[in-house]
Amino acid sequence: LFSPGVKDGSWTILQLVEALGFCLENTDPRTRGRGIQLLSQVLLECHSLLQEKEVLHLVLFYENRLQDHHLMIPSVLQGLRALSLCEALAPGLAVSVLKAIFQEVHVQSLLQQDRYTVYSIITNFMATREEELKGLGADFTFGFIQVMDGEKDPRNLMVAFQIVRDLIVRNYALGPFVEELFEVTSCYFPIDFTPPPNDPHGIQREDLILSLRAVLASTPQFAEFLLPLLIEKMDSDLQSAKLDSLQTLTACCAIYGQKELQEFLPSLWSSLRREVFQTASEKVEAECLSALHALSACLSRSVLSSDAEDLLDSFLSSILQDCRHHLCEPDMKLVWPSAKLLQAAASASLRTYHRLTHSILPLLLEQYNKHSQSSQRRTILEMLLGFLELQQKWGHIEEDESTLLSLQETVCSVVFSALTDPSVQLQLVGIRALTVLGSLQGFLSPSDLELVVDHLVRLALHEEDSQSSEAAMEAAGSLAPAYPKVFSGRMVPRLGEELQSGKRDCAICSRDLHSLQQRCLQALAAVSTHTSIVRETVPVLLQHLRNVQKGNTAGEIVSVCQSLHRVALQCQQDAEGCWYYHQAVVPCLLAMAVQASSHPLVSKALLEEEVLTAMVPVISAATTHLSPELAAQSVSHVVPLFLDGEVSFLPQNSFPCSFQPFEDGECLEPQRRLVALLMAFVCSLPLNVVIPQQERLLRELLALSCSCSCPFTATTASKCFAGLVNKHPAGQQLDEILQLAVNRMEPGLTEGPHRIQALTLLLWVTKALVLRYHPLSSHLTDKLLGLLSDVELGPTAADGFSLLMAESPDVLHKGCHADVRIMFRQRFFTDNVPKLVQGFHGADVKANYLKSLSHVLNHLPKPVLVTELPTVRAGLSRGTTALSCSDRVVQLSTLSCLQPLLLEAPQIMSLHIDTLVTKFLSLTSSPAMAVRIAALRCAHALTSLPTIVLLPYKARVIRALAKPLDDKKRLVRKEAVAARGEWFLVGSPGR
Repeated sequence: LFSPGVKDGSWTILQLVEALGFCLENTDPRTRGRGIQLLSQVLLECHSLLQEKEVLHLVLFYENRLQDHHLMIPSVLQGLRALSLCEALAPGLAVSVLKAIFQEVHVQSLLQQDRYTVYSIITNFMATREEELKGLGADFTFGFIQVMDGEKDPRNLMVAFQIVRDLIVRNYALGPFVEELFEVTSCYFPIDFTPPPNDPHGIQREDLILSLRAVLASTPQFAEFLLPLLIEKMDSDLQSAKLDSLQTLTACCAIYGQKELQEFLPSLWSSLRREVFQTASEKVEAECLSALHALSACLSRSVLSSDAEDLLDSFLSSILQDCRHHLCEPDMKLVWPSAKLLQAAASASLRTYHRLTHSILPLLLEQYNKHSQSSQRRTILEMLLGFLELQQKWGHIEEDESTLLSLQETVCSVVFSALTDPSVQLQLVGIRALTVLGSLQGFLSPSDLELVVDHLVRLALHEEDSQSSEAAMEAAGSLAPAYPKVFSGRMVPRLGEELQSGKRDCAICSRDLHSLQQRCLQALAAVSTHTSIVRETVPVLLQHLRNVQKGNTAGEIVSVCQSLHRVALQCQQDAEGCWYYHQAVVPCLLAMAVQASSHPLVSKALLEEEVLTAMVPVISAATTHLSPELAAQSVSHVVPLFLDGEVSFLPQNSFPCSFQPFEDGECLEPQRRLVALLMAFVCSLPLNVVIPQQERLLRELLALSCSCSCPFTATTASKCFAGLVNKHPAGQQLDEILQLAVNRMEPGLTEGPHRIQALTLLLWVTKALVLRYHPLSSHLTDKLLGLLSDVELGPTAADGFSLLMAESPDVLHKGCHADVRIMFRQRFFTDNVPKLVQGFHGADVKANYLKSLSHVLNHLPKPVLVTELPTVRAGLSRGTTALSCSDRVVQLSTLSCLQPLLLEAPQIMSLHIDTLVTKFLSLTSSPAMAVRIAALRCAHALTSLPTIVLLPYKARVIRALAKPLDDKKRLVRKEAVAARGEWFLVGSPGR
């Protein structure tokens, strides 16, 4: 009522006080309270307009009112809160207000909101009048202690904890009240708080824990009081108390020094040791190890005076004394707990590492040689590996300090022996240890490195267990960049020899030969992690590709292509290696493919769909990371090859007939299949690379995609056309080529022998335009929607919606520089789902619409789908209808869409509970195993709906889920057990 007048200047605050005089001076405390309440409300709205003189009078007035009847205190505090926000507050008034509150108000007798107001006043003054408050000295701290003492409400505690932390961090005087301040906060430790259901304030137990920990770990002055408390709580039976104590100790170590820890180190070590040795909780063990690490790091940081005791040395001596002997016990019962404690301390600093490894490494090596069982050796080597990895953390090895360097010969001997042990598990640990040793610069001698390579080759190629073989290949890939000369000069020739020797060795059976060749190819790819090595491995792989091509075996060619693809991916981040690979591999693959398509006597294995599909990612990966200049250089050769038959840049370019893949004639069909390789290249080029004769190329691709009778060739031509259209700059040229494409597609879709080809082109062009938000995409999508009712093309058109929404592996994705706009799926959903639902209502054949809708919903990001549920709700009943469809694909896609919705939008899905229960239970008897599994998962997900909705269906569902418990498929039975068990718990206490 009065605020607008004050804001527009019609009233001054002092005039308002005079006008309220009758209320403010009334003998009835309730009337006085209403007057002060009104005044305080006006001040809260208009505090920024107050003048210094007005603020002074109001402060004096409100301070006086603090001595009035207790009913008025809440309104008085609100007024003081408004005044605490005033910029015109004169010096000294903040101190005056706080003194008045400290003296006149028993804060903890007030209601929660009024106590919160007091904390807000203090917070405001600390933010704006810090120097004035510091002038109070320790009196301010004591006053706040009185205010906070006994606080119980979590909302207030969050603010109070922040005030205490600010007192400490901003160096307010604590004076003789350090212990009192600690007591008033530590009484809440450990936090025991469970937020009430549907708590609107959102304060969680973790919030309070972190706020209190920030206070307790804010000053070393609390150490003498806090550390005994932490030790006491570590011995508690409550796991939450142990965890909180350990985490707080870790936080404290960041600011403590030797002085604070000295008295309590024995007790702290005793508690930590006991917990690690005895606890069954992995969480407690992990926090104990973190705390030990923090303690060791804290002691390592402390600067020693000449006459001071070295606490770190005595602390580490205690750890060694209590843990070392366990490493030698025959039963090895406490080996791992002891090793973890030692490693936690050793990881704290280079000093702790040297101190502990000096004693532990020789002992572990001795124990390894002492034990003969592989399982015991594996345990010891794993412990040794832990210390080796710590050395890796510290980097270079200091010759004068490193225990590890003095034990080089023994360590290598132990690791190499593990690599030759029959136990696969010991071999795997040995390979990991070998990788770590190789990463330590200067540790392995040249002869050791040669032995490393020999072991890795043997394990990779000839070890029966695939785990050891794969681990050896991975290790070779990790070590090769550090020792490129050794691996390129020793390992690659060995692998090449093995690759060829299998062919010559007649004693090797075909299955073993295939396995050996596969491993050789995988190893060659794995080791190609440095440019100098790639220069050695790529020729070997290409030569092997030429050899296997003659054998007319598509599977072997695919294997070589897979290895080449891995090498390409590993080269992408190195410009030199990437360009070498591109120059070496792409022309070679094109030459071999052109030779196969042109020469009647050459094996046609390279032209098989499986092989061409494997070659596509090789060429794509070799192209995507080229610089624009080098890509332009390459495209100037490749495009003329396909358009004009220009083969001069290809190696071995003597072909019996010209290469003309876009010309007519059945004899050229093999050449047309190579459009897949053109697609892989041109669709992977960076956006700013100019493609020569692009308009001509687009027209040729368009003609081929609409007229070719080979589905593979027509599809790759359509994909290549779409990939180029997606990147084509907007303008008249693009509009003309798109109009030409529409003119070719529309008649083809209506009638003729190439309707499927026209539909394929429509799908890929639509996807290309949808991704870049081109205006024509809506027209093409409408044409696709119209085809859903077509008897011949309808099912394929429905599946095409999955193509539109899904990530394409070879073209039209960000990895090949396609123009992909963010949220294109959401936009497609918004534009087309209403049309799909409308089409469903009017269609005679509804399955295609249901399948399309399922594909769209299934590929929409789930968080987005939940936010769009109001739009989808009308279609949800359509979705449940889809479950009645006999098409297994429709059922599966619908179920996979409904399951996350049940988990993320239970309130909405509850509206359809009756239909959902009926459909899900029916589909648990589907002939298709995948449908049964999906239906059971959905039945399981139903339990996330509100209990009151589920209870009427509980008995029915439990009875129905008994049948799939006897399903002949184990995976179905597993899902049935999980779903039925959860339904049994519906309505149970505490669920």
